[in-house]
Amino acid sequence: MAAVVFGIGLRARIPAPRLGHDTKEVIRLGAGLLATLAAVVISLLIASAKSSYDTQDAHFRLLAAHLVQADQMLAQYGPEALPVRKLMRSSVPAAMDRIWNEKATASQGNAFRVNSLAEQLYAAIEALSPANDVQRSLKLRVVQASNEIARTRLLIFADGDRPILTPFLLILIVWLTVIFASFGMFVEPGVVAWTALLVFALLVSSALFLVADLSQPFAGLMQISKEQLRHTLAPLS
Repeated sequence: MAAVVFGIGLRARIPAPRLGHDTKEVIRLGAGLLATLAAVVISLLIASAKSSYDTQDAHFRLLAAHLVQADQMLAQYGPEALPVRKLMRSSVPAAMDRIWNEKATASQGNAFRVNSLAEQLYAAIEALSPANDVQRSLKLRVVQASNEIARTRLLIFADGDRPILTPFLLILIVWLTVIFASFGMFVEPGVVAWTALLVFALLVSSALFLVADLSQPFAGLMQISKEQLRHTLAPLS
C-alpha cells in the first residue's frame, strides 16, 4: 500500500505529456513481466515450503508408527516387558518437548547427544532376558524398531527447516513494490480503487505469510501438532 501511495504521488509530479500512451504501455508491459516472475517465484516458494513441511510431517508419522510397533511387540513379549513399556510412555512426551525446543532455538547439535531417558530405554530393552525362541525373536525386532526410532529422529534434524533466504525475500518485495507502484500511477483515486488495491495487497501478503509459516513446521499457526504423537501410545491397563 505504501508503494501505491508512492505511485500516486509520482503521478502527480510527472507532467501529463510525459505519461503518454507509449510510456504507459512500456510501464504496463514491465509491470506485467515482473508480475509473471513474482507469481512464478511465489508458487515455487509455496511448493518448496509445503514439500519441507510434508517431509517433516511424514517423519513424525513414521516415528509414531515405529513407537506403536515397538509397544505392540513388547506387549506380546509378556509381563517382563511391562517396565520397558512404562518407560516408553514417560519418554515420548519428554522427547517431543526436547525436539520442539531444539527446533525452535535452531540448536540442532543437541540432536546428536544421547539423553538419559534414551539411554535408560535402550538399556531396559537390552536387559530383557528371553526365555524362549518367541521372546528372542520379539526382542530382536524390538531392538530393530528402537534403532528405527533413533534413525527417524535424526532424519528430522538432517532434513531441517527451509526458511526463506533474506536476499531472496528482499528481491521479491522490491518486485512487488514496483508492481503496486505502477498500479498507483495509473489508477484514479477513489473508494473502489483503494479497496481493490488493499484487497490485492492483503492477498499477496498472505501468500508470503503462507510461505514463511510453512517453512517453519515447528512454529507458527500451521505447525505440526505434537499432541497426536504425545498420545500415540495408549495408557496401560
